[in-house]
Amino acid sequence: MNSSNCSSWDANPVYYTYMGGLLALGLLLNGLALWVLCWRLPRWTETRIYMANLAVADLCLLCALPSFLYFQKQTSKDTPLCQISQAVYLLNRYMSISLVTAIAVDRYVAVRHPLRARRLRSPGRAAAVCTALWAVVLGSLVLRWFLDVQDGGFCFAVRSGRSTYTGVFSLLGFYLPLAVLVFCSLQVVTALTQRPEANPGQAEATQKASRMVLANLAVFVVCFLPFHMVLTMRVALGLQTCAIKVAMQITSRLSDANCCLDAICYYFMAKEFQEASVSTTSPRAKAHKSKDSVTMTLT
Repeated sequence: MNSSNCSSWDANPVYYTYMGGLLALGLLLNGLALWVLCWRLPRWTETRIYMANLAVADLCLLCALPSFLYFQKQTSKDTPLCQISQAVYLLNRYMSISLVTAIAVDRYVAVRHPLRARRLRSPGRAAAVCTALWAVVLGSLVLRWFLDVQDGGFCFAVRSGRSTYTGVFSLLGFYLPLAVLVFCSLQVVTALTQRPEANPGQAEATQKASRMVLANLAVFVVCFLPFHMVLTMRVALGLQTCAIKVAMQITSRLSDANCCLDAICYYFMAKEFQEASVSTTSPRAKAHKSKDSVTMTLT
C-alpha cells in the first residue's frame, strides 16, 4: 500500500456521511441531555453530577472534532491553533473515559457496599471527584504537550509517530480505567443476580439493570479498545506502516462514536431521565415505580 492510498480512505463519501451524522446526532443528544440534567431534574445527585460532566466532555470533543480532523491533514507546521485543537480533543476523550469509569465505581460502591455508600457517596464528593479528574487529565496532557514539543511537535500529523510519549500516555489513560470498569461492572452484575427477589417486578428490574450495566461496558469496549489495541501494536513493535496509520485513523473515528452512545446509555435509558423529559407521567408508570428502584440506583 503506497502513501497515497494511506490518506485516500477519508475522501470516501461514506466517511463524510458518517462524520456529519456523528456530529449532528452527538450535538443533539448531548445538548438535550445537558439541558435536562441542568434544568429539568429536581435535585443534584451523584449520578447527575457525573452525567453532566460527561455530557460537557462529549460536547467539547464533538466541537473540537472538525478542526482536529482538519489539522491532521496539515503536516507542515506544529501551529498553536493545531496544538489547541488537539489538546481540547484529547482532554475530552480521556475525560470521557475517566468519567465513565467514575460512574462504574459509584455504582459498585452503591451496590456492593450499601452501608459504606451512605458515607462515601454524596453530591459534594461526586463534584470533588469530577474536579480532581479534570485536574489530573489536564495535568497529564500538559506534561505530554511539554514532552512532545521537546521531541519534535505536539500535533499528531506533525510528529508522524516519532515520539512514544503519546502512546504511553494514551495507553495508561485507557487500560487502567478499562480494568477498573470491567471489575466494577462484573461485581455489580454478580451482586444483582445474587440479590433475593421479593416479587416478579423486582426480578424484572434487576434483569433490566444488569443488562444496562453490561451494555455500558460493551459500548466502552467496542468504541475504545480497537484504537488502543492498534496503538499498543504501534508502540510495542515500533510499527509505522501505512496499514497501521489507516487502522489508527479508522479506529479513532470509531472511538468518537462513543459521544453519541454515552448519551443513549447513560441518559435515555435512565428512568429518572425519561420522567424528567416528559411533562406528565402515566398512572401505570407511577404504579410500577417500585419496580425500577434498582435501575434508579444504577443510573
